[in-house]
Amino acid sequence: MKRLKKVLRWVIAIFFASTILAVVALRFMPVWFTPLMVIRCAQQVSEGRDMKLSHHWVPMERISPSMPVAVIASEDANFLKHHGFDYKAIESAAIRNMKNPEKRKLGASTISQQTAKNIFLWPGRSWIRKGFEVYFTTLIELLWSKQRIMEVYLNSIEMGDGIYGVDAVAEEHFHTDAKNLSREQCALIAATLPNPRKFSSKNPSDYMLKRQKRILHEMKFVSAFPEK
Repeated sequence: MKRLKKVLRWVIAIFFASTILAVVALRFMPVWFTPLMVIRCAQQVSEGRDMKLSHHWVPMERISPSMPVAVIASEDANFLKHHGFDYKAIESAAIRNMKNPEKRKLGASTISQQTAKNIFLWPGRSWIRKGFEVYFTTLIELLWSKQRIMEVYLNSIEMGDGIYGVDAVAEEHFHTDAKNLSREQCALIAATLPNPRKFSSKNPSDYMLKRQKRILHEMKFVSAFPEK
């Protein structure tokens, strides 16, 4: 039993040391690959499809200033105010889900939570994965700036089948780069983020165009994203 306790203490110590070091390192280093990218590539191969991975890391100064405004308006209105978790949004989502259990579950993940999940974790809804998500979200909020969280988010989020990050989707869907995306294009990209494998910014449906219009309206009430 003593030996088991000693091993357990070492495992816990190594876990905390390695994860903290990883978060500190990624505060400065580009994120070239994520677990989701690896999982999607494996899925493509297992389904007999050609493997596709379109991803270009670009710094914030090479991303249209409208892009962070669009995702804040669409995904997380309180991003610059909260410390990783929007408790009011969580409460509202919980109440809505209890009142309408037959409808699709409403989530309340912040941009910080989505970033933590994209960079360090795997897709899923288990309580174990959610616990790790809380842990990594707390770490990046403590050790990264909001500008860094947004930079990593915009470079790593899935934006289509085999497409990751704003520069890749700008090239694939709009034949431009992240810096030269228009306000309307940024809103359309943001409109896909609830499910970018289902909704396309390249061939938007009427539903997508309605979401784009709503996001463009909400963007009027979001301040310009602060520079580093």
